[in-house]
Amino acid sequence: MVKEIERAGLPVVHMCTVVPISLTVGANRIVPTVAIPHPLGNPSLSHEDEFNLRKKLVLKAIKALQTKVDGQTVFEN
Repeated sequence: MVKEIERAGLPVVHMCTVVPISLTVGANRIVPTVAIPHPLGNPSLSHEDEFNLRKKLVLKAIKALQTKVDGQTVFEN
C-alpha cells in the first residue's frame, strides 16, 4: 500500500519496529520505532519522558516526509 500511495504522488513514512519487513514491502521512507507492543511509546517511562519520545519519533517522521529520497532510506537518529 505504501508504494501505491507514493506512486500517486504522496510521500509516505512507514514507522515500524521491524525494519527488514518495511524493506521487504518496498517502503521508501522508514522510521524505526520502539518495540512491537508499543511502537510509538514506552509505558515504563514517566509521562514527560514518553511524551518526549513520541514527539521525537513524530518529528523524525515529518523530517522524513520532507526529505527527497532515491530508493529505500532508513531514518535512524
